[in-house]
Amino acid sequence: MATTTYQLPETGFLRIWQIVGNPKTNTPALIPIGRTTFLNGVKSGKYPKPVKLGERTTAWRVEDIRALVEQLGQSQ
Repeated sequence: MATTTYQLPETGFLRIWQIVGNPKTNTPALIPIGRTTFLNGVKSGKYPKPVKLGERTTAWRVEDIRALVEQLGQSQ
């Protein structure tokens, strides 16, 4: 079974499925937690706040998610 690695762009935005993964499309998770856990962390301030790109489009800045991944990696 081949593993897929996901390279983060330098700048831009990530949708939630790009952060927590999507088994239906075989998108690997950057942060191995569930969608609800991630959204609860956003609500509590543990994870970065999203940016509204449109009426029904929410995303997170790549820079914020990269910093979160580094922070989580250092805490282990």
